[in-house]
Amino acid sequence: MMQSPSMIRQEGYRVLTKEMGAVNAAIFIRQLESGSGNYTNERRAILEENSIDDIVARIKERKAQES
Repeated sequence: MMQSPSMIRQEGYRVLTKEMGAVNAAIFIRQLESGSGNYTNERRAILEENSIDDIVARIKERKAQES
């Protein structure tokens, strides 16, 4: 009996997790996925909007709020 792609994927996850453990299976799967978008352009845009001083100030504000 031929299995559907969904069933094959589910069985693959089960076997990987059983044989490699959950953490190592997750690391392996992440290496296979190419993701989407353009990390370099997105990172550049984020960093252009915020100076290091701005980022440090926001981190300090959050830490103060959590205390």
